[in-house]
Amino acid sequence: MNELAVSAHGLTKRFGGFTAVDQVDLAVKTGTIHALIGPNGAGKTTVFNLLTRFLEPDQGSISFFGKSATRLRAEQIANRGVVRSFQISAVFLGLTALQNVRVPLQRATGTYYQFWRSGRMLRQLDEQAMALLESVQLERWAHVRAAELPYGRKRALEFAMTLALQPRLLLLDEPMAGLGREDIERVSALIRTFAQERTILMVEHNLSVVAALSDVITVLQRGRILAEGPYTEIANDPRVIEAYLGTEVDA
Repeated sequence: MNELAVSAHGLTKRFGGFTAVDQVDLAVKTGTIHALIGPNGAGKTTVFNLLTRFLEPDQGSISFFGKSATRLRAEQIANRGVVRSFQISAVFLGLTALQNVRVPLQRATGTYYQFWRSGRMLRQLDEQAMALLESVQLERWAHVRAAELPYGRKRALEFAMTLALQPRLLLLDEPMAGLGREDIERVSALIRTFAQERTILMVEHNLSVVAALSDVITVLQRGRILAEGPYTEIANDPRVIEAYLGTEVDA
C-alpha cells in the first residue's frame, strides 16, 4: 500500500456566511498524479490554499508524507518538499532563463535571494541550472531574457525553477492555463516525466489533459467532494455529468 503524500481530513473554510470548502477529505498516494476538478467556484483553489497554508482552515487536519502540517507556516510547508505553482507564470522577466533557475538553486548554498553575491560564486551553479533547463527542453534559450520567451516556454521555465527546489510533492494550479495545443502537449510530457520521481496534485480544467495524465480524480462541487476515482468511473458518473462534465463526456 502506497504511503500518502497528502492526507487531509474535514478541511473546512468559511468566508463570512459562505462555506467555500466543506468537510473535504483528500488522500493522495505517493507516486501518483491526482487531479482536482470541478466547476468554477467549486473550491479547488481554496483547497490548494489550505494545503499550502496560504489560508488557515477553520476546521480539519493536514499531513504530508505521514507528518502533521496543520499548524505549519507556508515556508515550513515548502521545507517539507511541497512546492506549488500558480495559474499565472511567475518568473523574473528581467533575468535570463539561466539566471532564473539559479535563484532557487541559491537556496541550497545559503545565498538564497542574495543577488549581490559575486558572479564567480553564482556561476558555480550554472552546470546545475543548465541540466534543469535541459530537463524542460529550454537549453537553447538559456541566455534569453524571460520577458522574450513565448508563454509556453515561460511555463516550462517555471517548472525548471520548481524542480531546482527538489520537491517531493508538486501542486500544480491549472498548468495548462493560457497554453496552445503544442504547448499543452509539451507541458503534459513534462508532467509525465516529473511524476516518475514525484507526486503531483493538480487543478486543471482541460479534461483531455486530466483524462490522459491522472491516476485518480477528485470532483468538487460547492466545496464538497462529489465523486472520486479513475477517469473512466468519473466520466460515467451521472452526478458528475450533471454537475460538471456535461456534453464533454459525449464528445
